[in-house]
Amino acid sequence: MSARRTLFHLATKAAMLIGAIFVVTILLAAVPGHHAPAQTPAGQQSSVDASQEATAQSASDSSAADDEKASEKAAVEEMTPGHHNHSLHMHMTAMRPEAPGDAERAQEVVTKLRAGIEKYKDYHVALNDGFRIFAPNIKQPEYHFTSYRNGFLESFTFDPSRPTSLLYKKTATGYELVGAMYTMPRNSSEDQLNERLPLSIAMWHQHTNLCFPRLAHLRDADWTKFGLQGSIATQDACDAAGGRFHPVVLGWMTHVYPYAHSNDEIFAMHMD
Repeated sequence: MSARRTLFHLATKAAMLIGAIFVVTILLAAVPGHHAPAQTPAGQQSSVDASQEATAQSASDSSAADDEKASEKAAVEEMTPGHHNHSLHMHMTAMRPEAPGDAERAQEVVTKLRAGIEKYKDYHVALNDGFRIFAPNIKQPEYHFTSYRNGFLESFTFDPSRPTSLLYKKTATGYELVGAMYTMPRNSSEDQLNERLPLSIAMWHQHTNLCFPRLAHLRDADWTKFGLQGSIATQDACDAAGGRFHPVVLGWMTHVYPYAHSNDEIFAMHMD
């Protein structure tokens, strides 16, 4: 029994580690600065001031860790004003005609989410429960407090009261809770996304057609060309620039603002 119990604990820790890596990869590009309009969502986004630094790793050039670091650099840039290449690297779910029961399903998610995160209006409770702040020292429109455990569980089951991330606005005295973020693996189908949140009301998005610089050039890369804000969006252009092209690099994500008043605001890409 002792050996079996030890093996179980090791397997659990390994699964949690994999889940954490998955959620980190999602979160590093999950600070969108835009609304999602009903018909042409991909081209209207805004961002805020942020750093241009990326941290190179000593892993091999082809490792997933390198891409995560490049994603972090790009995510920070996404929060910087003046970047307008979102549509090149943003894929969003198509709005579907409203089906019977969609409005009720969406409202049920909002109701359960509001109840589940009520205690996190005190951000200290979120920190005590294992949520961690992404890039707290970088000015952002919203700060993601992420539970890697929740993100791992979100890959397999959906509990509206258990989001991957909590969304906060910075205040003079701390943080104000405004919403939450759900995630799903990048290979999830739109039908699977629709099962969680009806696509007639909510939109999911992921980042696509990304070109990352080689490991040796992460620090001095031209980020007007590379990453989530870069102008490069094809395999040929990426090869010509000496980069590494990824048709899809991040998982699906969607924001929900349960304290807003209309569905357009509740299921917006960004509160502002």
